[in-house]
Amino acid sequence: MSDDKRILLVLTSQATMGDSDRPTGVWFEELSTPYYHFLDAGFGVDLASPKGGPIPVDPHSKEDGAASVQRFLADAQAMAALNASRSLTQIDSANYVAIFLPGGHGTMWDLPDNGTLATLLGNAWEQGKVIAAVCHGPAGLLGAVDGQGKPLIAGRRVSAFSNEEEDAAGLTAAMPFLLETRVRELGGLYEGAAKFEPYAVRDGRLVTGQNPMSSERVAQLTLEAIAEQA
Repeated sequence: MSDDKRILLVLTSQATMGDSDRPTGVWFEELSTPYYHFLDAGFGVDLASPKGGPIPVDPHSKEDGAASVQRFLADAQAMAALNASRSLTQIDSANYVAIFLPGGHGTMWDLPDNGTLATLLGNAWEQGKVIAAVCHGPAGLLGAVDGQGKPLIAGRRVSAFSNEEEDAAGLTAAMPFLLETRVRELGGLYEGAAKFEPYAVRDGRLVTGQNPMSSERVAQLTLEAIAEQA
């Protein structure tokens, strides 16, 4: 499949919440829903992560009854990809029309300070690619800068898992930082809905969503942004 028909999903390699033994990883539905939106729209989809290899999945998210989760679990090709993700060091942004970052609490530890990811996203942005993220996925955008060296999210409309939602989940104290707060500190124009209500926003080639309930809309807006770049 040609480079103009491929989308990269960047997932966490972090299987626990920090140094604790509390399991985390990617939130399954935030992977599976975009995965099939893109596949069904005719795009090839590749999976990558900081470490490469098997992607940890938050065990709570495996209980999600979403149709896309069940489809993914029954899809041998998809599951094989999940267990053999490519390392970020092997990725060239020129080979993709878009980069999409699903969430899950694992992203809060291994994506914000990942220099390889920051470079990949910065290059993709300068190449005119679409960049999207949902829920805790925007944690992976925090280190990226544009061609002028400014934070990629500065001055742009951004949604992400809210401080209110983190508190409602009972995980504020477990987090290394609060994502909404960090987005604001970097100059992102944070916006969102009431807790656990779907919310997604597109600012040109940047698409972000607030929570797991927003993943479908983020995928749709990502496809719209790609179509405008074609």
